[in-house]
Amino acid sequence: MSSAANSVVNGGVSYWYADDGLPAPREPLAGDASADVVIVGGGYTGLWTAYYLKKAAPFLRITVLEQKFCGYGASGRNGGWLYNGVAGRDRYAKLHGHEAAVRLQQAMNETVAEVVRVTEDEGIDADVYVGGVLEVAYTPAQLARLKAFHEHELSYGEKDRELYGATETAERIRVADAVGSTWTPHGARLHPVKLVKGLAAAVEALGVTIHEQTPVTEIRPKHAVTPYGTVRAPYVLRCTEGFTASLKGQRRTWLPMNSSMIATEPLTDEQWAEIGWEGRETLGDMAHAYMYAQRTADGRIALGGRGVPYRFGSRTDNDGRTQPATVEALREILVRFFPSLAGVNVTHAWSGVLGVPRDWCATVTLDRSTGLGWAGGYVGSGVATTNLAARTLRDLVQQDSGQAGATELTALPWVNHRVRKWEPEPLRWLGVHGMYATYRTADRRELTTHSAESSKLARIADRVAGRH
Repeated sequence: MSSAANSVVNGGVSYWYADDGLPAPREPLAGDASADVVIVGGGYTGLWTAYYLKKAAPFLRITVLEQKFCGYGASGRNGGWLYNGVAGRDRYAKLHGHEAAVRLQQAMNETVAEVVRVTEDEGIDADVYVGGVLEVAYTPAQLARLKAFHEHELSYGEKDRELYGATETAERIRVADAVGSTWTPHGARLHPVKLVKGLAAAVEALGVTIHEQTPVTEIRPKHAVTPYGTVRAPYVLRCTEGFTASLKGQRRTWLPMNSSMIATEPLTDEQWAEIGWEGRETLGDMAHAYMYAQRTADGRIALGGRGVPYRFGSRTDNDGRTQPATVEALREILVRFFPSLAGVNVTHAWSGVLGVPRDWCATVTLDRSTGLGWAGGYVGSGVATTNLAARTLRDLVQQDSGQAGATELTALPWVNHRVRKWEPEPLRWLGVHGMYATYRTADRRELTTHSAESSKLARIADRVAGRH
């Protein structure tokens, strides 16, 4: 590990909070209460849902209940990738037909622009820079997957996507040994915490009540139960993503998958000149255990990937502390991509959990017989997907309450999708750890064999995981 390893700020929720400061906590629930809609979870999904519902129907009494503070979970720890990916699209194509999945993809493309629009309308300065998404390949097998991925995206109507060779890739970002890349304009870099803080403030300004420091222990029809009292409402919407397993009866609903990140010290002008990256694209790769990165507004590289992927019993961490071995593994990826940064200090490391359904499909649901709704299972693509999910929940609630009819969003194929629960322990722990160990082994083999064929190990892991 680098000589500065001991100076890494490890945990503290995330670098984004170290940069922007922890929020002053809002008051917890003071006792039993009632509302028209109660939203459990103060992350992107919950706040966007409150925003769009209150905009559509200002008379609604909406209460948001958050266990710690808004943005404590994935919304305050993610990589700041606002992009058009959505988990489960291919499965939805198989279940509902290709055209239905094309409509879902088109809605996601439009969602990127919608988030940018709202930040501008609400005066939220979230360091948004629309530079698109660049995903690179640096082995023959990755290049084969990249070309197939590019063609696959075109088949879902993304006509403005571009495929680059080694020279064109280097003109954008000089990733060591990159042999090709694919770029979509439907992506932007942002500061996750500035977005979540701005969104919470905008929601409160509309008249939504937010109670922080209020953990919900149980959700049942018309009731959200907390240690401080119960909020009763015709609609109770679960927007808890990676923390869903902590709710009564939800232990095996979505698996809390761990993802870890590091941030470097600010780079010098000379270092940036060596790397390029003037377009501020979000950066990913075609490895099986993929990475994701951005060039931050203050001139750092924030880079993430899977560390310890899962904690036994669906446990979640508290402050985002990350194992030294994970910090070092992410630093190795940084130097693998940019060898000239071998001497650069990593200043921050953190981790968080994202929600993974058993079939790896994001969903939005409203049970009209109970008034219970939920959205999530974004599998790491939540920065934009939360917005589409929230607008869809808004439409479902308005349709159910007779305020509006069906919409294009309520007809999307991910609406009311149900999936079986995860296996009990220890099968869950063994399966997830085995899967990611296999992916990492597959990546190492592809680096050394230089074969254009993807490792068979990765295909085996995909089948075991239920991803295909």
